Amino acid sequence: MSRVSVTRAGGVAQVRLNRPEKMNAVDFEMIDAVIAVAEDLAADASLRAVVLSGEGRAFCAGLDVANFSSLALGDPEGLIMPRSHGAANRFQQFSLAWRALPVPVIAALHGVAFGAGLQLAAGADLRIAAPGTKLAVMEMKWGLVPDMGGMVTLPELVRADVLRRITWTAEEVTAEEALRIGLVTEIAADPLARAVELAGVIAGKSPSAVRAVKRLIEVAYTAPADEVLERESREQTDLIGKPDQMEVIAANMQGRAPKFG
Repeated sequence: MSRVSVTRAGGVAQVRLNRPEKMNAVDFEMIDAVIAVAEDLAADASLRAVVLSGEGRAFCAGLDVANFSSLALGDPEGLIMPRSHGAANRFQQFSLAWRALPVPVIAALHGVAFGAGLQLAAGADLRIAAPGTKLAVMEMKWGLVPDMGGMVTLPELVRADVLRRITWTAEEVTAEEALRIGLVTEIAADPLARAVELAGVIAGKSPSAVRAVKRLIEVAYTAPADEVLERESREQTDLIGKPDQMEVIAANMQGRAPKFG
């Protein structure tokens, strides 16, 4: 059975981790499958948004403990240090591939999002969690540090002192606490339905503007102010008067939903 399933409708791709018997624990096969799906979606010009979820009782319980023997008994240097995807290795790309996707990615969380699962969710643009969902930076439990892109994405979500606390202690936090500290965007009784609803709303907006916003916000969190201002102006200039923007204007004037090519 494939580790990941993908369905598409109306420009929205639903990507679901598909190892429910293991609470979607991450093994090497899942890492490769997730990266392959993200790369395939990145090449789809018709894509408008992605919903990322998990089959069964949990979003993702973290790294499959059976993989620890490969790490401990094998060659950690040879496995982890090679940069296979630009600045990232294979494990980091598992999460960062979604951040690099040109369209919004919404993660729907339920059950647990531990370790690798939390880092995967942190690679999404938005995180919608079911009440009572448990999240944790779990790596310290195994004497490790989060190394699947979490030290790029998590600092954008929570304060440094909070990140230190939840990383050093490996403590579990509920969705309600995660909302308060910034790990999740919102709580919904049915996070998958809410994520699909949000994706549908986004899919109805100008696709070029939506992609521009994702690019621009990425720069806004990493670049100096002068570069951000320059990119802000450039993105706007490249949108004004183009087909998507003209269709939005026409639709607003005519009181109808826009229709994009």
